[in-house]
Amino acid sequence: METDVAKDMQKITPQSIELTKYLFFTGKGGVGKTTVSSALALNLAKANFKVALISTDPASNLQDVFNMELTNKLLQHPDYENLAIANFDPLTAAADYKENVVKPYEGILPEETLNNMKEQLSGSCTVEVAAFNEFTHFLSDEKIASYYDYIIFDTAPTGHTLRMLELPTAWNDYLDTTSHEASCLGQLSGLDDNRQKYKQALERLRDEKSTTMMLVTRPEHSAMKELQRAQDELKDLSIRHFKIIINGYIDSVHGEISRHKKYEQDVVIESFSEWLNGNEVYQVPYSGRINRTLADVGGLFDDTNDIEADTFVKEHHPMIEGLIEEIETSGVRYLFTMGKGGVGKTTVATLLAETLASKGYSVHLATTDPTKEIISTQNLANLVTSFIDEEASLQTYKAEVLSALGSDISQADIDYIEEDLRSPCTEEIAFFKAFSKVMENNDEADYIVVDTAPTGHTLLLLDSSESYHEELKKQGNHATDSVQTLLPKIQDQNLTQMIIVTLPEATPYYEASRLSDDLDRADIGHKWWVINQSLVTLDKKDKLFSNKKKDESKWIEMIKNRSENQYHLIPYKEK
Repeated sequence: METDVAKDMQKITPQSIELTKYLFFTGKGGVGKTTVSSALALNLAKANFKVALISTDPASNLQDVFNMELTNKLLQHPDYENLAIANFDPLTAAADYKENVVKPYEGILPEETLNNMKEQLSGSCTVEVAAFNEFTHFLSDEKIASYYDYIIFDTAPTGHTLRMLELPTAWNDYLDTTSHEASCLGQLSGLDDNRQKYKQALERLRDEKSTTMMLVTRPEHSAMKELQRAQDELKDLSIRHFKIIINGYIDSVHGEISRHKKYEQDVVIESFSEWLNGNEVYQVPYSGRINRTLADVGGLFDDTNDIEADTFVKEHHPMIEGLIEEIETSGVRYLFTMGKGGVGKTTVATLLAETLASKGYSVHLATTDPTKEIISTQNLANLVTSFIDEEASLQTYKAEVLSALGSDISQADIDYIEEDLRSPCTEEIAFFKAFSKVMENNDEADYIVVDTAPTGHTLLLLDSSESYHEELKKQGNHATDSVQTLLPKIQDQNLTQMIIVTLPEATPYYEASRLSDDLDRADIGHKWWVINQSLVTLDKKDKLFSNKKKDESKWIEMIKNRSENQYHLIPYKEK
């Protein structure tokens, strides 16, 4: 059912796309930002343009692709004198940044306060702020601007990060007066010296003649939805020059798998047709290559697709049914599915809940799925569902926090609080509070299954030395008891387990690993991993996906080792 929107998408080439000097590639993890930005940089360099490529992606493999050691300084490629590359690790930058912020207070503030500061500086917002701190040099340096024809950034700051950097410098006063459990604003406490540099960088981002936001997505609902939201955030900041790149579009069918996947892609594209029609849209064809080498990346925009026989031999791995059996004998009652958007958390949570209920257990499923249709057809009397509206929960939480502020608080501090309430951590806190209320009177079920889990960082924020419930007491909040009751249950690994849901691909694996590290730091149980939508256990042959199966096999082996063999697969099936 290839739609008019799909037919009208141009294939991206350096000749077909109009480019500005500064190009920012943004999009959710795993959509191919690094691959597409690298391919464009390489092809421009081959066309005799001077190109700088700067990556801030924690999962970047630029060193392997370009076969050279990279640092946070631009280094000329040995085979392409027009191409210089920098690849700094934002996690290392964030760690250094955190150390610089906390160090002046060591020996002055109590250890509990220092630990709380460190935890506030351990979230994803700090990584973004530290990354922006690094690449503003490349964005504002006039020598770099005059030498290079194109300066390409692999990953761009989110609207939330850019808004934070625009806020007035009132953080110290804010800390002294608030009892709000800030999740992101503490990251600003070391930035005052660079305000002017950030201002110049923001002005360059808004200059449509200089800068383009390259919005990269895959033809999948969660990726498209997130990108649409990101574009709206950037528009609110007067950043208005965009191009949408749909990566991995299947334009030819070579077997049953590619036929199913192409149909799914076209359905998604059609559902976003109104948004796409209002933008300049390009597509990068799905390639049978895995894009590990320079030749692979350089040929990404080719019209011809390398097709080879599907010689992959079906593999045998522990399947999801085995996880159900382990849950039954484990004594665990609380099951949270955890993972980045698009990996299938809701699908896995629903599968677990329905299967356990079909075995006769009483199950309570707390879902954030807005359709509320995923379990309606099962008609299982012993399966109770609570729908938690994430947006409504967030608005309720925002209202609670703002209503608790004193009348003497300054407008600058209110601006800080309102911006912090837009952060990802705040969304998790709001959901956690709503879930606490749902669970307060629903503790009789054999199993409680929840399709969204707070990260270890959020849980540490909630229950750190200056704990969440203590802060709520200061606010006079009456939800304290349910929160206090639930937190110990989540921290009891015999009672509660976070199930990490991922895909057998590079970026989902690395993101899942960081989530695992997060939970380790919070001492939260997470012994089970679920690999969703895998091709390796299928008998179906498809020339287009032969290499994909081989690549999946590699990542499954890494997940097997990381999880200490506590992994289970869900095979790909037509949606």
